[in-house]
Amino acid sequence: MFSAIARIFKTRDLRRKILFTLAIVAVFRLGSFIPAPFVDYGNVQACIAANQTTTGLYQLVNLFSGGALLQLSIFALGIMPYITASIIVQLLRVVIPHFEALYKEGQAGQSKLTQYTRYLTIALGVLQSTTLITVARSGALFSATGGPALPQCQNLLTSDTWYAILLMVITMTAGTGLIMWLGELITERGVGNGMSLLIFTSIAATFPGALGIIFETQGPNTFIMVLLVGVLIMGLVVFVEQSQRRIPVQYAKRMVGRRMYGGQSTYIPIKVNMAGVVPVIFASSLLYLPALVAQFNTPADGSTPPDWVLWVQANFTTGDHPLYMLVFFLLIVGFTYFYVAITFNPEDVADNMKKYGGFIPGIRAGRPTAEYLDYVLTRITFPGSIYLGLVALIPLIALATVGANQNFPFGGASILIIVGVGLETVRQIDAQLQQRHYEGLIR
Repeated sequence: MFSAIARIFKTRDLRRKILFTLAIVAVFRLGSFIPAPFVDYGNVQACIAANQTTTGLYQLVNLFSGGALLQLSIFALGIMPYITASIIVQLLRVVIPHFEALYKEGQAGQSKLTQYTRYLTIALGVLQSTTLITVARSGALFSATGGPALPQCQNLLTSDTWYAILLMVITMTAGTGLIMWLGELITERGVGNGMSLLIFTSIAATFPGALGIIFETQGPNTFIMVLLVGVLIMGLVVFVEQSQRRIPVQYAKRMVGRRMYGGQSTYIPIKVNMAGVVPVIFASSLLYLPALVAQFNTPADGSTPPDWVLWVQANFTTGDHPLYMLVFFLLIVGFTYFYVAITFNPEDVADNMKKYGGFIPGIRAGRPTAEYLDYVLTRITFPGSIYLGLVALIPLIALATVGANQNFPFGGASILIIVGVGLETVRQIDAQLQQRHYEGLIR
């Protein structure tokens, strides 16, 4: 493997792409530590230091921003607005026929959908930055993460005038647009998918801090045990992410002019985890709603809140309650089936196969093929959904056992994204090495 890495940097074109990608990643990480205008940097750092082991409402967004959210930096929103916009545009294909028609038009239609995604990203950036600044201005930002109510956490902004808030909203929204542009630059001139690599970088940046908390609070023995379990979990996740059911497809021979086409055999790869990390994001976001509603219904004068608010705070705030874990697991299973049904349409696949003379051996073309694909997809999605649910529960179990936070590195959305993006990037580098008649990274 080391010789293959050496060949990467000896290849001029590939070396330039990798160095360009690393430079963009460095700019992205630098922006995560530059505070937005009118933010009291000292008070923010004091509150972050006091909230190292806490969990709560904004932990998922903070994870995807690489810790920039609680820093109130110019990149505070991270890549989350783009992820949300991409998912919304993808879901709108089901309900808006125009979006589905654009998707089927090829490159021109995809460019139009990408343009819609950019516009929606900026709109979500304005909305989310306004919400974040409002919460920070009220002094509830760190109390929403379950942290102690320090006096510094009530004064995170040096000015709360309208022009100061407007400038902060513009700065954070511009930061979101800049992150989106940096990701597209990596996709065009670097290695791998730019947006995915920026998410990878944000999550990987939280690994040392999460492991450091475990070492300081639980001691070296627990730390070593966590590392060993983490290596095992990562190996199992790689195994499942690479697993797929290959449905054989045979294409009949046909004459086009004077040439004979078809006659070859191929397959349709159906992965065990077709939904990726999206169901985990959906379920996490939905479970944050009860805590958000309870937070806004908590009396500001310190009096006792209503009974239903106390029940929500006891069961749906920290994530270590068995009821929370059960609901989280069931939501992930349900969202997995929902997302797979949206992204993989057996009828479209069967129609395309029939159009080009393809068929599954032993299955008639047309509707029987669609029913067979739906049958296989339903059966293989069940273990995939169970797998996603169990992986997502790992940080919650770690929270209840070793005192880690919900950003526990070897589980949940973090490990799924780290493994998925890592495998895809290695495959792209391997393909470029093999184009130059070298041995790749994967053997």
